[in-house]
Amino acid sequence: MSGSANTTAAWSTIPTELKLTVASGLDTHDVKALSAVDRSTYEICVPFMFKYITIGDFATLLRFLEEVPRSYYRHIEELDLSTQIDLLDGSSTLECRTEAVVALLLATRRLSKLTLRVGGSLGSSVVAPFNCLHNLKHLKIMNLCDEVDSPLSERLVVSMAASLPCLQHLSLDRITRSKFHAPELEGVFPFVPVVINDDDLPDHPVLGSELSLPSLLRIPTLRELAVRDTHLGDHRWATTPIDCQLQILDLGSCYHETEEVNSVCTQRIMAAVGPTIDEFSLNTTVNDAVFARPSATPLQRLRKLHISPFFPVDSVVDTMSTLAGSPIESLSMQCYEDDVVDVCSALEEFLNLRVERGPDFYGNLSKINLSVTTTDDITPTSEEQEERLAAFRRLEDFCRDLKLSTAMEHAVAVPGAGEKMRTNCSPVHEERCPPRFCMGAL
Repeated sequence: MSGSANTTAAWSTIPTELKLTVASGLDTHDVKALSAVDRSTYEICVPFMFKYITIGDFATLLRFLEEVPRSYYRHIEELDLSTQIDLLDGSSTLECRTEAVVALLLATRRLSKLTLRVGGSLGSSVVAPFNCLHNLKHLKIMNLCDEVDSPLSERLVVSMAASLPCLQHLSLDRITRSKFHAPELEGVFPFVPVVINDDDLPDHPVLGSELSLPSLLRIPTLRELAVRDTHLGDHRWATTPIDCQLQILDLGSCYHETEEVNSVCTQRIMAAVGPTIDEFSLNTTVNDAVFARPSATPLQRLRKLHISPFFPVDSVVDTMSTLAGSPIESLSMQCYEDDVVDVCSALEEFLNLRVERGPDFYGNLSKINLSVTTTDDITPTSEEQEERLAAFRRLEDFCRDLKLSTAMEHAVAVPGAGEKMRTNCSPVHEERCPPRFCMGAL
């Protein structure tokens, strides 16, 4: 006991500046432990404990607003916020959800990274705080609900993104087209969902009422854009003035449309923003011959190409041939375990074609990586594992002969989620930080 008392006494004599230095060098778990030493130490640790915050649902957001001192909000730099609601909770109205999100964002002026997982839409007043978030450079917005029952309007999302003064990285998932911008989609096969009654959204100072998805290209600070599970059929992608210098582009597909339609939509956007793109993630086939000619392709600077696990394996060789006009140096392909053998065979076929066509065909290519997405609920047999490993080793040997580096990585997929989801963790001080607030790296 005396040793503990002496240690505490010794800690209390250390200057505050040194205590801050100690706290800044600790990981989340250790800084929470340190905060329990005494009240003054807790106050020193607060900025580090609240730097990264995850709020897992709307009920937790309400408790956070009620129980965490508002003065702590200013320390939040990265926020992962979900407004997911209990369907049996009739009190979780759109107005209530919107007010809660606005209250939190207005007090997080140091925010640099925001992930907003929307469980049901939000009201137009949610746009107002975004004008004040001058440090926010990374924004991710995803709709957790079904588009038909709870759509998230493109007009609302574009207004939010365009209101940020310094936005550089934007990622959007499952955003719904607005009838205001896409009246031709309403009631027409294949019955792509559209949002109605969102034409009352206030005009943006720069974009005015033109809040369609293509208007994202008018955000001058934007450098990275990802749009997934969203209808990309707006023809304005080809005509909207481009005020940004996009370097990274990630385009998914719309599951309401066919592969052919998704391909046309993707190629339209590629042609519009291609001249500045260095890195591209592809989800659909590309067959426009213009991309195969070095002198004509819009993708004059494309160095890194990523192919998603949803890409049709039997189109790998044709699409790679179509993109031969770009100076691609690195190819990474993600696939599911069941597709490993087919993907390796497709890559071998592409490399054979590269050998046949000579040094002008993918002459800059130096690296091929394969990322295998595994699932916890499916265990392959030993024969399947051996077959997949043998397929990769054949690919690896072929790459080695061509003096290409290659690697295979494994990633665990969470069923029903597009990324690794985070759970809530216990608080460091329950009287100050209620349960289910996760204070840690996002």
